[in-house]
Amino acid sequence: MELFLNIGFLPFGIFDILDILIVGYVFFLIYRLLKGSIAFNIFIGIVMLYVLWWIVDTLNMDLLSLFLGQFMSIGVLLFIIIFQPEVRKFLLLLGNTGLSQRFKFMDKFFDTNLVNDEKIEKEIGAIKKALIEMSKSKTGVLIVFTKNMNHEYFGNSGVVLQAKVSKQLIVSIFQKESPLHDGAMIIANNLIQNAGAILPVSNNNRLPKKFGLRHRSAVGVTEISSAFVLIVSEETGNISYAMDGKLVPNISHSKLEELLKEHY
Repeated sequence: MELFLNIGFLPFGIFDILDILIVGYVFFLIYRLLKGSIAFNIFIGIVMLYVLWWIVDTLNMDLLSLFLGQFMSIGVLLFIIIFQPEVRKFLLLLGNTGLSQRFKFMDKFFDTNLVNDEKIEKEIGAIKKALIEMSKSKTGVLIVFTKNMNHEYFGNSGVVLQAKVSKQLIVSIFQKESPLHDGAMIIANNLIQNAGAILPVSNNNRLPKKFGLRHRSAVGVTEISSAFVLIVSEETGNISYAMDGKLVPNISHSKLEELLKEHY
């Protein structure tokens, strides 16, 4: 294999570049998963401890190296015990990222949308009208748009509906008198699949305290999946959306329609 560079005594080839890119991507996924949480600080502490052990071992500081080495020998087990929820989310995120990119690539060659445009436009209009109406009445709303119903993300909670999308049904489900109004509505494959579903809550400390459980749940599910979530605040009536672990508050009606056309 021909080398690209020769930095001093270090040979540097194509596999070294690939190695750096893969490790960098894995660290990016870990950062995306843990950022803003207490677990991130613990992870940084473990990394610093490992670096310290590597330094003292390189400098042949036998006593300190032996002491830290005993701790590092069970470090993987401790890591899994301490970060059990985060490890599970990381594997879900890694698998979901790979699958979603694969299907996006395939979509370039195969038209997988079997629903006609007129029907989609009608359903998008129904969702938009329902959200605007509930925004005016300050009715709390949490709707998840996803291409697949993965119970690892949404749990086995809620009621299975598999109903056609309509303004009347969406509004009635989120009315305060409805037993399903507190949970999330899951829309996938052009159907209302579930209502009253419980979502994983984000531990991101960077989210402003004014955002309650509904907004944190929206961010939480987008941290571990490619879902797109729309939220209506019960306090202000503002419409917000969450995607890729980020929350964008108080969007306009025109932006709402644009987002629905992109993600429905």
